[in-house]
Amino acid sequence: MDIATLVGILLGLVATVGGIALAAGAAGASPIVFVSGSSFAIVFGGMIASVSVAFPLSDVLKLGAAMGAVFKGGGVKLGSLVDDAVDVAEVGRKGAADLEKAIDGIKNYFFRDGVQMVVDGYSEEELVEIMNTRIDYREIREKSQSDLFKTMGNMSPAWGMIGTLIGLVIMLSGFGGEGGGTDALGVGMSAALITTFYGSVMANLFFLPMAAKLASRISATSTMQSMLVEAARLIHQRKHPLIVREKLNSFIPPKEWKKTE
Repeated sequence: MDIATLVGILLGLVATVGGIALAAGAAGASPIVFVSGSSFAIVFGGMIASVSVAFPLSDVLKLGAAMGAVFKGGGVKLGSLVDDAVDVAEVGRKGAADLEKAIDGIKNYFFRDGVQMVVDGYSEEELVEIMNTRIDYREIREKSQSDLFKTMGNMSPAWGMIGTLIGLVIMLSGFGGEGGGTDALGVGMSAALITTFYGSVMANLFFLPMAAKLASRISATSTMQSMLVEAARLIHQRKHPLIVREKLNSFIPPKEWKKTE
């Protein structure tokens, strides 16, 4: 699990709830006024309706899986992948037969497929083209999840404003109308403000940060896979393991560079 995501959400909730409690206590009011089922229904229900219009139903139904991807822990450290690639490169210099035996020991499926293509006799150009195409279309698939959260983040405040307009209509209808008066004024003003509050919290604590998290994961995975494409290409050329290590170190920060032991 990604601890940073969980800590961030919990910290945001504690800060928000704590701020509400302190402000309400100072004003002599009850924090329970911030709990409104109707306001939540307007914002959350309207937001789900909007993304259902904007995205295919299959993407909307995968919302739970997308949230699971946000909380999923980080990937493998690039430094360990460099070590794995160097080991495979050393075996690959002995011949295709030895390289084929080493394939089952490769844990990363993307790199394993690349080495398998080397063993199967693909040309260097074919290998690079196929692996890069896989990177491109993986990015397209995963970007749809990020776009889904981004749209939810954009729609939540918009539906909060719709709830505000509803509350204002209720509030204004209380002036001079039957059954109106101060009671209708208070109910309308509460609905007007709380829906905006809910929309802002949903957008800025949950959906927009989740979209940013997925976007950063997509970028990190692409960097990792680009490094493995280069590793497979170097193994295809039967480069010396020292050269493989130095070239792959270019993909990671200098402080994480792996050196020959």
